[in-house]
This record gives sequence, C-alpha cells and structure tokens, in this order.
Amino acid sequence: MFFAGALAAALNGVAGGGSFISFPALLFTGVPAVAANTTSTLALWFGIISSGGAYRKQLNLSRRVTVPLLASAVVGGLIGALLLIHTPAGTFLLVIPWLLLAATLLFTFGKYLTNYLAGGLSKDATPVAIGAATLFELLVATYGGYFGGGIGIMNLAMLAALGMTDIHAMNAIKVVLGGTNNGVAIITFVATKSIYWSQGLVMTAGAVAGGFSSAHYSQKMRPELVRGFVILVGMSMTIYFFFRAYF
Repeated sequence: MFFAGALAAALNGVAGGGSFISFPALLFTGVPAVAANTTSTLALWFGIISSGGAYRKQLNLSRRVTVPLLASAVVGGLIGALLLIHTPAGTFLLVIPWLLLAATLLFTFGKYLTNYLAGGLSKDATPVAIGAATLFELLVATYGGYFGGGIGIMNLAMLAALGMTDIHAMNAIKVVLGGTNNGVAIITFVATKSIYWSQGLVMTAGAVAGGFSSAHYSQKMRPELVRGFVILVGMSMTIYFFFRAYF
C-alpha cells in the first residue's frame, strides 16, 4: 500500500493518472470497488497537496480565471461523490475508456487548436475562453468526484486546448483544481463512512512522500519530455480501461 501510494502520487505529480496504480492495488487487497475508489481518492488527495508546494511559483492566473475554475471544481466534486455513493460503479466503468481516449487525444493535439481559441487562459482571457474552461472543468470535476482515473490528464488537456503551452504552469493549475475537487469528494466519503482506513492511512503516507518528491523532480525535466510522458500515461490508461471494461 505504501509503495503503491508513492508511485501513484509520483505519477500524478508529473502527469496525472495515479489512480491507475492505487485503485487496482486496493482491489488486489480485497477492498470492494466503490470503497477502493473512495480510499484511493483520499490517499491521492494528500499526494496532490504535498506536490502543490513545489508548484506554487508557477501559479500566475488572474482571479477572474481562477475563481470560476475553482467553483466548478467544488460543485463537480460534490455531484460526482454523491453519484458514486448512490450509483453502481459498473456502469460508469464502461464510459471511462472513452473519456480517457478523448482526453489523451485532446492533450496530444491541443496545441493545434489554440489558434482557433480567442486568448486562451492568459490574464487577458476572453469571457468565451473562461466560460468554455469553466464548463469543461465542471464535467471533469464531476467525473473526478465519481471515479477520478485520468482527471489530471483531462485537466491538462483542457488547459492545452485553451491556450496554455507551459507544461509546468499547467501542472500547477492541475494540482490546485485536483486538490479542490478531491477535497470536496473526500468530505462526502468520510461523512458517509466509505473509507477503508487501515489501507488508506498506509497508502496516504506513501502518497505524501511520492507527491512531493516527484513535483520537484518533474520541474527539472525538459517540457517536451514531460509532455511525452503525459501522452504515454494517457495511452496506457486508455488501453487498460478498454481491456478491463470490454474484454
């Protein structure tokens, strides 16, 4: 549990997709699917928070951009958590590979779309760009509160398609949005007693160590290498979840 948490948080610190490691690890120890999901979310949230300090200097968005995105992360996280508690997870597993495929393709080719998007997510972002980002973030946050596999890649895809090119700045925003989204979901999970604490606490300890170390290391890498790693993770997760859902 410790090493699975560390590896999953390290993956999140660089590109996203850490639940690809933590969720199956919890299933392997006999934790039921829904509880494995909620417990994985708890552990990786602390990993996200620990990596946030390493990215604090990269946060440079204005409030008019940040506030709507954070509001969507809060609302979406609550909606997704409530859906998870009251809806069988099996049905949603069939949708996950399609979402991951779309997100991976969007991140891979997102830079070619920036010429068609007015302003992007810069300090001078247009209301249209901010509105599109807010709506997309609401959908991603709802998905994140429900399952969360690949939410980091989806957020990076959204930022790439809406005009951002600095992978480290994108990672900083991803950390803030993911931390807010999962934080709201965790409150709901704890309140409904959906966490397996024995496995969760051990995995959380590993996630804190992995999240902080990976965030510092990833910023020393060449941006194109980090971007390539994100695409590789996205492709791997997509293949895995297609195989899991349909074969």
